[in-house]
Amino acid sequence: MRNITEREITAYQRDGAICLRQFLTHDELSLLQDGIERNLAAPSARAKIASKPDDPGLFIEDFCNWQSNEFYQRFIFESPVAMAAGLLMQSRISRLYHDHLLVKEPNTRQRTPWHQDQPYYNIEGWQNCSLWIPIDPVPRHSTLEFVAGSHRGPWLMPRSFMDNQAKWFPEGSLADLPDIEAARDQYPILGWDITPGDVVCFHMLTLHSAGGTVGPHRRRVFSVRFLGDDITHAPRQWITSPAFPGLENELPAQAPMVHPLFPVVWVSA
Repeated sequence: MRNITEREITAYQRDGAICLRQFLTHDELSLLQDGIERNLAAPSARAKIASKPDDPGLFIEDFCNWQSNEFYQRFIFESPVAMAAGLLMQSRISRLYHDHLLVKEPNTRQRTPWHQDQPYYNIEGWQNCSLWIPIDPVPRHSTLEFVAGSHRGPWLMPRSFMDNQAKWFPEGSLADLPDIEAARDQYPILGWDITPGDVVCFHMLTLHSAGGTVGPHRRRVFSVRFLGDDITHAPRQWITSPAFPGLENELPAQAPMVHPLFPVVWVSA
């Protein structure tokens, strides 16, 4: 099993995003591919189309399927991804938060706009890690990009990707994102060509974006998110993405995320 180096931990803490080259084995990727294809064959009620009707491709997302998808469950609990997250976020534990499927079919024009993830969620705290795991090659123009160091900046207004609405925090309560695309040369943007086996890891406050697909190539990605020691529950008055209906009745505000939905997957030796 590939180790996480001190250099990688330092880069994650500094930049808020790194790429672990050839971190997963062929067997681990095969397990994940089986899970993704099962998910696509029978999407959950949480699945949604994230591309516009006139898009020649298709962008589909689905969430929180690890309990019903045996391949996802095995991958999360048997692969080294939870260990990687725990070491990178310098936590004693890695607690599963949720899984997220993101598939862009060939010729999908829809970009994923610049955003932070944590403002869409029902959590507070610093120790967190998202892993973005493509099972297809991803060229640089279609890959996930990050503004290095932005995880140490303020929370920025989360907006709906399709119509740019403030459906989470009240309008004006958080600063809006700058127009990064209009001034790319003014930002320290990170991104990598991805070969299957590579894993991109990032903090939930790191600004990130992704392009569409070009030509006949699919971009099948499984993302899994982990929580560390200091993360607590932050019930919202609005529907988070993903939603955890009724959780506020079982887990008080500011409580650790100790709940069957969020099992501990890795504990530091």
